[in-house]
Amino acid sequence: MNSPSTSVEADKSAYRTRLLEALVESIVEDGYQNTTVADIVRRAKTSRRTFYEYFDSREQCFVALLTSVTAQQARGIVGAVDRSAPWQAQVRQAVEAWIASYEDHPELMLAWIRDVPTLGSAARELQRESMEGFIAMVQSMIATDAFRSAGVAISRRRIIMMLGGLRELTAVTVESGGPIREITEDAVVACTALLTPLS
Repeated sequence: MNSPSTSVEADKSAYRTRLLEALVESIVEDGYQNTTVADIVRRAKTSRRTFYEYFDSREQCFVALLTSVTAQQARGIVGAVDRSAPWQAQVRQAVEAWIASYEDHPELMLAWIRDVPTLGSAARELQRESMEGFIAMVQSMIATDAFRSAGVAISRRRIIMMLGGLRELTAVTVESGGPIREITEDAVVACTALLTPLS
């Protein structure tokens, strides 16, 4: 049987999740810039008072949403990779999972591109934390026998170059309205090249 405090925490988590899901719905339908706190609480079927119990502002809610989405994206990528496969196959699996995560919510990708820069210092912190999370993900993924036995190693700088290139290529493709999947082969070739041991 759950204790009263456990039930309260579960209720709080449920309300927070509803607010974040409502923000996603509003971004998909109207875009972030056209979304207000009133839109979020209407979609979440709750009150402004409840909203402000969890977030100080629409911007803080947006940062929380993107932080959550980024964490889910990283977990999805890690989960899609077969650690027993040859390292080149693992690279392809990771790239394909990266692309699939953006295909699920292209509107959120556009929000990253167009709207995050308007957040000022909050944006810089979000971008820094997101990059650090993905750097740690790559470092963990290549710290396996398949990569070590092939002599694969990559510096932090090259990981940043790889991730930055992937993000920019994805962003340009989304902004131009092209299908994200069309970047797959170029992304796989580029990431494989950055990981290939130097002779």
